[in-house]
Amino acid sequence: MTRFSAAVSDSSDDERDVHMVHDFKKSPVRSPPKPLEDHNAEAGSDEDIGVDQESDEETSEESSSDMQEDDLAPTRSTLTRNRALEDSDDETEDGSEDTSSGSASSGESDMDVSAQREDVAVIPWARQVGVDAQKMHVMQTSLFRIPEEAVAIKAMNRATRPHFKLPPTVRRKHSRDSIGDGLRVDSQERASFAHDIEPPAYRPSRKYARVEISASAVAGCEDGLVDAGLAFGRSFRVGWGPGGTLVHLGRLCAPSSQIDTSANSSVITKTMVPLFAGSHKEANIRLSRLLQHHLSKTPIIKDESGIPFADPSTDLDFSSFVSLYPSSDHSDEQSLFRLGRALFDSIDLHLAPEITVDVRNRIFAVRRKAALSDWLEEAVGYLVDADLKKHASGDSAACVYTLLTGNQIEKACEAAMDSGYIKLATLISQASGDFEFREDLKEQIELWREQRIDVHIGESMRKIYALLAGILDVVEGSKGSSLEQCPDVDPVKGLDWKRTFGLHLWFSEPMDAPISHVFDSYNRSRQESPFRVSPPLPSYLEPSSEPLPFNIPTPSPSDALFSLIRLHADPACSLSQALSPLSFGPSPGDYSLSWHLYIILSRCMRIRDFADRADPGRRRDAMDDDNEQDQHEGHSPSADLLASSYAHQLEQLGMLQEAVFVLLHIEGSAGREKAIKDLLHRSADRLDEWMCSGILGSLKIPMAWVNEARAVSAIYEGRVFEAYQLYLNAGLYQQAHDLAVVELAPEAVIRQDLDLLVSLFERIANQTIDGWHTRGKAYMDYAHAMTHIPELHASLSESAVPDAVKEQELDNFTRTVPRLINILPDVLSNSSDPRHKVALAEMVSGLTAVLDLVKPLALSQSQIKLTAIDEATKLRHIQTTFFEKYMRSIQAS
Repeated sequence: MTRFSAAVSDSSDDERDVHMVHDFKKSPVRSPPKPLEDHNAEAGSDEDIGVDQESDEETSEESSSDMQEDDLAPTRSTLTRNRALEDSDDETEDGSEDTSSGSASSGESDMDVSAQREDVAVIPWARQVGVDAQKMHVMQTSLFRIPEEAVAIKAMNRATRPHFKLPPTVRRKHSRDSIGDGLRVDSQERASFAHDIEPPAYRPSRKYARVEISASAVAGCEDGLVDAGLAFGRSFRVGWGPGGTLVHLGRLCAPSSQIDTSANSSVITKTMVPLFAGSHKEANIRLSRLLQHHLSKTPIIKDESGIPFADPSTDLDFSSFVSLYPSSDHSDEQSLFRLGRALFDSIDLHLAPEITVDVRNRIFAVRRKAALSDWLEEAVGYLVDADLKKHASGDSAACVYTLLTGNQIEKACEAAMDSGYIKLATLISQASGDFEFREDLKEQIELWREQRIDVHIGESMRKIYALLAGILDVVEGSKGSSLEQCPDVDPVKGLDWKRTFGLHLWFSEPMDAPISHVFDSYNRSRQESPFRVSPPLPSYLEPSSEPLPFNIPTPSPSDALFSLIRLHADPACSLSQALSPLSFGPSPGDYSLSWHLYIILSRCMRIRDFADRADPGRRRDAMDDDNEQDQHEGHSPSADLLASSYAHQLEQLGMLQEAVFVLLHIEGSAGREKAIKDLLHRSADRLDEWMCSGILGSLKIPMAWVNEARAVSAIYEGRVFEAYQLYLNAGLYQQAHDLAVVELAPEAVIRQDLDLLVSLFERIANQTIDGWHTRGKAYMDYAHAMTHIPELHASLSESAVPDAVKEQELDNFTRTVPRLINILPDVLSNSSDPRHKVALAEMVSGLTAVLDLVKPLALSQSQIKLTAIDEATKLRHIQTTFFEKYMRSIQAS
């Protein structure tokens, strides 16, 4: 029989009531329940509950319903859905409910429900009033809630603890507490969803804000020489000064170093940090040559913001830099540019227009590989010559092998024939031959090993045959006993990375293999056999090099030559990985060659760019010169940082014009302007006529920038009036106004030079100046009042017929002067400057005197207190005021 269960579905209340009434009609009438004691004993012993017992339980359940008003459910549908969610735990694994009356799961579920409804404290209310229990149960279920729902309502109505919520402004998971938005709640574990998580303790974020000097705790402590932090707290921090000077406290050291001195001292140290590995004189000559050539092929234009900008042309390629070095120069710098010419510069194929693209690309790859081979032969030539000197009187086969490591095939053939190895010379002439030639030599080497003949062949001869066979791995010797045992031979043993790479280019890989395959072959071999194959270390890390002035990090950097080859072979390699300063020299702060290579590869040839810039676009050609808008895409902070670092080096060398030229390559207009202005400010004492001619002429720097830097230097040296004139010439009227108000105008007042006072502010009066009406204009009003009031008073006194215009002008002055006296203490507010005190007293006294001459009662009527005034003027003002009042009282009487 279908068991009755209240509120187990999500159906509506009406449908549920109809279903329950239908089930009730099918169920038989139950007998009255047994006594309570027997019922409890039976419930504790029997597992299977009968129909009569269930009837008793349901009767008890319905009698336990309390009909008080506070227990009525306001919204039955919501509680029904909640009850349904609780009963959903009895569903089967496939998501369907088992509603069969004969199933075991249904029986167990009904037993659980009956056990839950069993309550010894339930009063059989239905039996007491004489109403049928089953009928009352159906009515109660249809109209009111059941006890389980009452318990759920009480649990829901309990007062819950307030939950901690993040403010809506927090949008970042990881943020800084110092800026006030770093609030984050750590994950906590709870037993179940019925238990709330305790809210974490609220910790307000610490916010830092810069305060004015008047509100600062260190105000007035600038002369505390015992505590440098207190004296220079608002104006000093560890940073770079002019010419690469680092200003700091204590001693410079590594984080792990142990020092004896403390940074909590009053001694400020200026240290010249070395940015070059060699002498400054050599670096000056070397960089001047590069930058002069760069400037000759870089036009200076103005961008859309009107800021000068250096835009290198496409003529600035590797070949143009190679022409700066003589052919006898074998330095690393010239080798770098020659490698760039071989890998990246354009090649004129001299092909007819009807040649297909495939054929053209094939010929281009062969020409590019040949150019790389020519450069590599020249780069390792001096190494081959050094090894030949070691074997001059030794093994002739070793000389032949050494010549082969430099790809000097012709010389190797001649050396073999001179030594009597005619057949060997024949094989050497076929070096880098076809596949069959290499396979024959491999079979020959294997035959020697099997027949144990290699024990009678010299090590250098075996290396020669291994190279000709294209074998660069270890050649195993025969494993005989005693005298027939032959050692293994390593063809690349003792070779540097350039010659090892050359062996992969000339002997190991096929002739038609592209450069990328050669690079992958060498790179794979050095990674698989790091102790056998030489890594691409820079020349300064070679064993024969001099001691380094800098500590080189681990792992060691790659050679810049290897990085260039990688740029050509690996399309995924960016300039960020290839232009490390340690790849070019031992100084980690030398960005000179890195910057020049960046300009060529990125800005001129458009081959590769930094990783933080968008796609640099297609390679530029001559047709792109007419379209300036497509030459620069996006913005790269790494490029701007590289230019700033290089300019900082040039500033340390004293090459100011060259540093400005490098900063002209910064891409952002605002950043470019600020960087150049800061450089000029730091080097203002060196801006002589010759220096300014180059900056203003060739580099097209605005004269206003130079005048501003000169003004800063003049203020530092105490030439205030000269700084004021320079600010005016630069068009910086706000700075000129502030300088005149604080420094120049008080001195003019003290000297009573009213013409000078007016001239200081005449050129500024028509400009937009912050605080003009309460600062600069106050001086001009003072000068005009001191000049015109006596003149107007004398003119009106001498004139028999009063002039209405002059009387109106004089009346305007008498109304303006009291307001002017009221704002003068704010204009001359620097109490620590004695000039301000004297000027304030002079201006207030003068204005009071001229006002007493015309209208003595004007100040008393305006209720202005005369604070900054001498005693004589104050006494004269009191006398004049009382005399005027006395005369008026007489006239009134």
